[in-house]
Amino acid sequence: MKTWMRRAGAGLSLAGALAAGVPPAWGQPMGLPSMGAASSAELSPAVERTLGQAIMEQGRQDPTYIGDLDVNQYLTVLGRRLAAHAPQALVQEITVFAVRDPSINAFALPGGYIGVNSGLVVGAQSESELAGVLAHEIGHVMQRHIARGIAQQSQGTGIMVASLIGALLAALAGQGDLAMGVATFGQAAAIDQQLGFSRGAEQEADRAGLQMMRQAGFDPQGMLDMFRRLMNASRLNEGTGGGYASTHPLSIQRLSDLENRIEGHSAAAVKADPEFWFVRARLALIQARDHADQQRLRQTLSGEARDLQGARQAAALFGLAALDKAAGNLAGARSQLDQAQSVQAAPQLDMLAIQLAGAQSPAAAVDVSAAAWKRWPRSQGVADGRARALQKAGQNEAAATFLQAVVKQWPDTPEFQKLLATSLQRLGREIEAHEAMASYFEQTGALPTAVEHLQQARSQSKDFYVQSRLDMRIRALRERLDNQRALLEPFKK
Repeated sequence: MKTWMRRAGAGLSLAGALAAGVPPAWGQPMGLPSMGAASSAELSPAVERTLGQAIMEQGRQDPTYIGDLDVNQYLTVLGRRLAAHAPQALVQEITVFAVRDPSINAFALPGGYIGVNSGLVVGAQSESELAGVLAHEIGHVMQRHIARGIAQQSQGTGIMVASLIGALLAALAGQGDLAMGVATFGQAAAIDQQLGFSRGAEQEADRAGLQMMRQAGFDPQGMLDMFRRLMNASRLNEGTGGGYASTHPLSIQRLSDLENRIEGHSAAAVKADPEFWFVRARLALIQARDHADQQRLRQTLSGEARDLQGARQAAALFGLAALDKAAGNLAGARSQLDQAQSVQAAPQLDMLAIQLAGAQSPAAAVDVSAAAWKRWPRSQGVADGRARALQKAGQNEAAATFLQAVVKQWPDTPEFQKLLATSLQRLGREIEAHEAMASYFEQTGALPTAVEHLQQARSQSKDFYVQSRLDMRIRALRERLDNQRALLEPFKK
């Protein structure tokens, strides 16, 4: 199975450029033009999206990337909720993902991709605080600061952009080296610190972010509270480097401007999403890598479970149950989970219930997952849990049928295509399995690998109509590859 699903394509080799002393660049240089309408000195939206997709393809192999459907669905829904109220239309659709890093930071990539460190979510004391940082980053995307910064680099020495474009063109030709792409997102977050956003750009992103927060139903005070905390933390840790305050310098002037814009507005009546607290707990669990971290987290969660109420208490109990499960204490995990479910219903609790049922028997997990899916038909995490429960129980026909419906519900979520391919391959439906894997690689940006899977599918079919359909997909992907090369060639030095 591993051999069958092997990637033959290649991603953008960012680490290769860095090894040559050429850091990639998608930050905004200090000399960026004024913050009004988009400047002509910027990448086209198509080139920007192509770069972003290539970086994400490589970044998904980064050891810090968190490929958790539940977490990334929540973050992306939150980001798009804010972006829907941007003061001006966004050229790129917002996609938010998480990175395992305890430092409080966030960063933007070309093409509307926003990375959020686990430490930022764990450190937030309300959903509005997290929304404040995301809204600020979306403000940068709205103003196309990243695209304009890259364009300025290409009009200057051009070395940074040329290295990116050269690596991407090699990847489109299937000539990259997968082993090169480690620590991609750590490098991405460092770019803001190396180049920096101008004071005007930061202030413009603040103002756009406040407007988004108000109209999306969040408390703008959350942005101010988070930035104050970050500013104080940067003072206490001055000289240690890293963190949001160093990549997005916080100043008295910026905080004063935020205070003036919030003052006089009545406090927002915010209805917080209880899922924030469960996603926060999930990221705290993912972030706790060793025994000492887990013990500290257990102490924190125990205090919250004892002293808090409602969703926060249930989320703390959920965290304790997950820690017990990881330690092999299944009875303790079930007890904590029962307490959490008596306080608050949440898809994350049912996801854990599926896992605990699986420890009892595969059939039990299937039954629990069926009930969970009925309760949470819009949760990607629950859908993932049900699909895996069906596969583990050997019910691959049911799993394939379920996943085909899920793929229709979330056509742009590649992980479901990969799960579908697994069930189809186990059923001996090799052609369909290759097609699903082609969709997976197409959606993750590895177009040469997608073409290879379609070619393998075509070679196994003797049906004229199936071959014709596959030929159409192969031609379409090759045209996309040609178009991407044509877009990027003018930037190659």
